[in-house]
This record gives sequence, structure tokens and C-alpha cells, in this order.
Amino acid sequence: MKIIVDESAGFAVTKYLQDRGYDVLAVSEIMPQAHDNEILERAVREKRIIVTNDKDFGELVYRSGQNHHGVILLRLRNESAVNRVRVLKSVLDNHASQLPNAFTVATEGNIRIRR
Repeated sequence: MKIIVDESAGFAVTKYLQDRGYDVLAVSEIMPQAHDNEILERAVREKRIIVTNDKDFGELVYRSGQNHHGVILLRLRNESAVNRVRVLKSVLDNHASQLPNAFTVATEGNIRIRR
């Protein structure tokens, strides 16, 4: 699975994914301060799933109708790096096959996947 990690998701998420062997690009390294639509376009072009904490990707996908290859939106009450990694791990461990081309919203207690 190929993933692009938005700056909002943080370094710990990027490191966790890299350590697990995923093909990961970090927006903070490859295109710092890029606009969300630029990130979305690159993710589509390279068939990458976006991991983010930024609700604006929902606006781009649902309101603007932009294409995507998959988005994982972390909507967390506890924004600590440890919690972000824990929730993402749960999403990947339990739903990896459902993530491509889906918009996934993950909280501490729930995971919603929409195609």
C-alpha cells in the first residue's frame, strides 16, 4: 500500500508507517506547506492513500467532487502522537483491504469507511 502523510498527521505517523514497510511519502519533506488540492492530485497520480487530521479533505472529496485514491481522516479527541499511531494501527490492522478508493474517518471508538 502506498501512502502520503499530510503534515497535520505528524512525524510519528510517518515513522510508524515506514517502520512497518509501507511506501510512504511525507508532505512535510516532499512538498512542505502544499495546498490540500495539490496533495490530493499527487496522491491520485501516484495511487496513494492520504493520512490526515485535516477535515478540508472531506470538503474536497464530497463537496468539490475531486477524485481520490483513498483518505484516512483521523478525528481524534486526544491528538498525541501515541494516540494517532494507535488509531491508525487499528485502521490498518482491521480494514487495510477496504481503504483504497474509500474515505475513512477514524476516531478513538469508531471507524467509518465510505466508498
